[in-house]
Amino acid sequence: MTSQAEDTSNQLAQAILVVDDDGDIRVALEMLLQYEGFEVWTARDGNEGLARIKKERDGGRSPVLVLSDVKMPGLDGMGLLEKIQDLPAAPPVVMISGHADVAMAVEAVKAGATDILEKPLDQNRVMISIRSALRQNQLSLENNSLRKQLSEAWQLHGDSAVMDSLRDQIERAAQSNASVLLTGENGTGKEIVARNLHLASPRVAGAFIAVNCAAIPSELIESELFGHERGSFTGAHERRIGHFEAASGGTLFLDEIGDMPLAAQAKVLRALETHEITRVGSAKPIRVDIRVVAATNADLKQAVDDKTFRMDLFFRLNVVPLRVPPLREHLEDVEILVEHFSKQIAQREGRALRPIDTDALQLLQTLDYPGNVRELRNLVEGAHVFADGDSLTRLAVQQVLSGALSFSHSSPSADPFNAPTFEQFKTDSETLFFRTKLDANGGNVKRTAELLGMQRSHLYKKLDRYNLRR
Repeated sequence: MTSQAEDTSNQLAQAILVVDDDGDIRVALEMLLQYEGFEVWTARDGNEGLARIKKERDGGRSPVLVLSDVKMPGLDGMGLLEKIQDLPAAPPVVMISGHADVAMAVEAVKAGATDILEKPLDQNRVMISIRSALRQNQLSLENNSLRKQLSEAWQLHGDSAVMDSLRDQIERAAQSNASVLLTGENGTGKEIVARNLHLASPRVAGAFIAVNCAAIPSELIESELFGHERGSFTGAHERRIGHFEAASGGTLFLDEIGDMPLAAQAKVLRALETHEITRVGSAKPIRVDIRVVAATNADLKQAVDDKTFRMDLFFRLNVVPLRVPPLREHLEDVEILVEHFSKQIAQREGRALRPIDTDALQLLQTLDYPGNVRELRNLVEGAHVFADGDSLTRLAVQQVLSGALSFSHSSPSADPFNAPTFEQFKTDSETLFFRTKLDANGGNVKRTAELLGMQRSHLYKKLDRYNLRR
């Protein structure tokens, strides 16, 4: 037997608990595991093993794995397994069984044991099982850590009654597979709500796929959503997996669903009803298991009346309606949001956190925020640019506001003809043009695109380029 101690230096402080009423087995396992670089704790039955775990935990230590016999006097292996699983950050448990105890050992695996080792024990088999269990446990810990980080990255900030109510609705809706329709103004954080629905759902281990329906050209949307086979159309050089298929087992977020073409709406409806999709260029149906969350800032009921949105799809999506409130309805959360954005900026730029002055905060709490949380975030970021000292001052905020207000009202300082270069003139002219047209249509991108004779996807690219998305 070759020692692994020199290759497992990180295991030298790791302890494994061996629980068995057979003294010879305890000694044999202790010798093997110590040779492999582990510290070994032993116990004669489940009660003694559980007491050892609790005693070591009081001192800040815990076994990385438990090896336990199935049949023992007092608290047996099944009872010990159950009690270990009730502990926080429970270690993996590998069961040891005699030939006659296989049925019980199988039940132990169903109850949460990582593996079964059959007597007489084989040293190589023991070490393979232990290393596999430790790898699985490490991967599980890393996955949990990543999920926690992801959850924090998409956290809903605010302790107002409005936000508490929204969190409660999310928690309730998350446990269902029913479709959710998120409504609310641009910039309110509908995608964050969608991600919270996914993170709080039983589908959290699956993919979260976000699709901006308005940004996809109408001739490509079917391929984007359902995929295509190689050679199915000009430019289809290889098979492509669509968003529905990629999201199987998880959540599909259809943003700007109101801007989806009618032809695509019919196929989305069929996919939701049959749980099957067909790639472009193929006749073979593919089963998909998805939960759909859709979002819109448009009035879909009006769109149904205008015959631009299918009534049957509206009802299929609107099973669980959730309204994401505008920032002006919970201005008491401005302080928390400013602190959150400031922390993000400090971490990104590697600088000390700049607190906001009372006067500056009071100013931010008086605004009506037509751009909602996104507008506040941009204001905070701009204020950090203008801030001279160690805090965000009212003057820094006013500098950002004055620039934004003067441009939105087309004041002389925003006159494109004052641009120093031709390139700047073109940029200022297009920005002013699209801002004016968008304002004239109440921020409705679809209506603006129609009046301008542009594809919505092209207009969205312009709005993104000039930071005009609301």
